[in-house]
Amino acid sequence: MNSRVLVVGESWNTFAQHTKGLAAYTTSGYEEGADDLIRVLKEAGHQVDYMPNHIVVEHFPYDAAELSAKYDTIILSDVPADSFLLPNAVFVKGERRPNRLAVIGDFVRAGGGLLMVGGYMSFSGFEGRGRYSLTPLAEVLPVELLVHDDRVESPEGVVPTTTAADHAIFAGIEGEWPYFLGYNRFVAKAGAETIATVGTDPFIVTGSYGEGRVAAFASDCSPHWGSPEFMAWASYGPFWSQLVGWTAGE
Repeated sequence: MNSRVLVVGESWNTFAQHTKGLAAYTTSGYEEGADDLIRVLKEAGHQVDYMPNHIVVEHFPYDAAELSAKYDTIILSDVPADSFLLPNAVFVKGERRPNRLAVIGDFVRAGGGLLMVGGYMSFSGFEGRGRYSLTPLAEVLPVELLVHDDRVESPEGVVPTTTAADHAIFAGIEGEWPYFLGYNRFVAKAGAETIATVGTDPFIVTGSYGEGRVAAFASDCSPHWGSPEFMAWASYGPFWSQLVGWTAGE
């Protein structure tokens, strides 16, 4: 496989306050959660670029033609809608700019691929702060989004069930899924295909938009929802490679 892939999101900054008796101090840090996903995609032959969350605000493209010239598919993982909607020119200066979520829609309509991976800032997300339900991307995704906090936290672990084992995404992948510690709840749109479930909830949904292919994966590609068992799963690499390749039209 040699799809050109843009991975967007999966990064965060932390700020902590420590107290020791009468003394206190603060620390900060920066982390990225896409390393394993990017590694297995590259090992499978995909060409991968990575744009962490803090880069999205000012540097995600404003033009669908630019996206199409560079990429076959885009992965959005744990990146809030506001990062696309509120660059400094809009949020600080009050200027107009193209809606970059509509731009992604144009990219898919023209034949590009899109995969949204679950997380606290995916779909509707934590306290609804992912906020994709009221954006142009809601039309593009193969699922109907909730308009409130859509997380299903499952500390006991949940194990998905494959419902379309003959789908190309599952080629050569056999046996039981590993467990997950949570996921985003959504509803498959009419005409979309649910290929895996957790209980009665869709877990993986695939579909089309214009000339492009779209997919929604309800859980995470990394911890915490993505369990150690999932990260060590023998099919972790083939699954992501085939899912991403499918969205790219392979």
